[in-house]
Amino acid sequence: MSVHDRREPGWSPARISWREWLGLAAGLLAVGSLFLPWTQLSSAHPEVSAALAELPDSDVHRSVWRATFFGWLAPLLVAIAGACVAVFGQRPTLRVAGLPHLWLVAAVVAACATALAWVFLDWEFGEEQHAFLTESGVAVQAALGRYVGAVAVLVSLVAAVLDVRAAVSRGPNRKRAGAR
Repeated sequence: MSVHDRREPGWSPARISWREWLGLAAGLLAVGSLFLPWTQLSSAHPEVSAALAELPDSDVHRSVWRATFFGWLAPLLVAIAGACVAVFGQRPTLRVAGLPHLWLVAAVVAACATALAWVFLDWEFGEEQHAFLTESGVAVQAALGRYVGAVAVLVSLVAAVLDVRAAVSRGPNRKRAGAR
């Protein structure tokens, strides 16, 4: 029986594993990314750049809440998974019941949502708006929040994979396989 299987009842920050801390940090990073701009408009033409500079900042830099469903799904999933793993990760019954695997599934779904959010970057504008922006030489680009959110998803995915590998290597099936 490993040290992690003999945890004392109750919750203590001292007993959170480094993988769980990494998941919580990814969740906090994802929450922080929700407050940054996710999309920005830019142009290589000086006249158009000057016109964009005169527009309100909320029209040029858009938040995640004005993006598609896939934009805000990933950071919220990572934040919820990180909080759940940090809070419930010390309970051996939940870890054996599949908490690391559930975390991995949430991280994979968040990674897929992040990829789809990048693919559908232009969809936050209507068809007419998108045609006008393209005609005017305005490019829709990812902003800082999208990059920070993607890093949070990647960190959560790596930590979840490592946690599942650790859970599988300590699992009861591994002990039976060694006895054969």
